[in-house]
Amino acid sequence: QVQLVESGGGLVQPGGSLRLSCAASGSIVSMYNMAWYRQAPGKQREFVARITGGGFTNYVDSVKGRFTISRDNAKNTVHLQMNSLKPEDTAVYYCNQDGIYGYWGQGTQVTVSS
Repeated sequence: QVQLVESGGGLVQPGGSLRLSCAASGSIVSMYNMAWYRQAPGKQREFVARITGGGFTNYVDSVKGRFTISRDNAKNTVHLQMNSLKPEDTAVYYCNQDGIYGYWGQGTQVTVSS
């Protein structure tokens, strides 16, 4: 049974930083495409960032240069480092394994507000 557990969300001022973590059990993150999605109130869930099993990364245009996805194989964890946060980054952030028909975490709330 695959379980993905996110942590690290919270309230931060514009321009601040947060680091989200996704701890996986029942699977090995280095063997799968791992991604972060987010869903803001009243909006559809959207793709944010992905790291493939081979280590390639890609990002939605709105976070390029600000967010970095990485993987800690020893801890079987995926991270999302978020810098220069903006109010429009406010959303519930979800960890995902293997695409939209794969596995999802329960989400962690990120609120960017002064």
